[in-house]
Amino acid sequence: MTPRETVEAFLRHFSAERVPSAHTMAAYRRDLGKLLDFMEHEGLTSFDALAPERLRSMAAREHRGGLAPNSIQRLLSACRTLFRYLNREGLLAHDPAAGVRGPKVRRKLPHVLDVDEARQLVETTLDDAHAPQDTAMMELLYSSGLRLSELCGLRWGDLDLEEGQVRVLGKGNKTRILPVGRHAVAALRHLAAQGGDAPEQAVFKGRGGMPIHPRTVQKRLSLLSAGLSRHVHPHMLRHTFASHMLESSGDLRSVQELLGHADIATTQIYTHLDFQYLAKVYDAAHPRAKRKPDAG
Repeated sequence: MTPRETVEAFLRHFSAERVPSAHTMAAYRRDLGKLLDFMEHEGLTSFDALAPERLRSMAAREHRGGLAPNSIQRLLSACRTLFRYLNREGLLAHDPAAGVRGPKVRRKLPHVLDVDEARQLVETTLDDAHAPQDTAMMELLYSSGLRLSELCGLRWGDLDLEEGQVRVLGKGNKTRILPVGRHAVAALRHLAAQGGDAPEQAVFKGRGGMPIHPRTVQKRLSLLSAGLSRHVHPHMLRHTFASHMLESSGDLRSVQELLGHADIATTQIYTHLDFQYLAKVYDAAHPRAKRKPDAG
């Protein structure tokens, strides 16, 4: 097979084995397309001809071309996943990514709402026919920390309002059971009372009764958050859920389970966020935290 045919075979395997989101699949296809373009530019007709120095050259070229460090790291990660697949299938005898590192990525802390801002958001309503659905969506995003794709794909059969639970199918086709806050339960009951709550039906509906589109959720959230001092997006509510849970419980492992993170290192970013909050309180309240102006 040609390199492009090999990559297509890998993508089919990856899609069937990992069941990734459409966004992840598009990213893998785009990143591996960069690898294929580089190989063609260099006259490499097989993956056997790839070596670590070649991969470093590709990363350097992308960096010079303006690709952000985190995007280069993602590109190299996609290449490593491909090479592991080729090794397993006996199509490649070495690892072209061995010892190859991308540029250092400056880790950004996620933006979150404070408790008052979160309360203001979930209690905001717009005077239109979508208000009950808006309330239920905001309450559920904040009370359970759902991903946007999980919210849009939710069916009434996934909810147990008596027990205050929701079953979601997350990344990697993994199912988790999450608690639902009492305000979210009340909002969902009110939404269900409007009809159309059969188990197989979407909880949040768009046109024609189909599951609501992610872009529609983003637009409604922008309208609801207009009174706040900053732009709010759905994933910010997930970050806010995690941060508030960690602040009140201190239980990192439980927050990891609630978020559905495979690696606790992904969840640990919220410990940095928590420290940032504590440092802010300390600077504002402790008499020895503030520097005195230099004398003279």
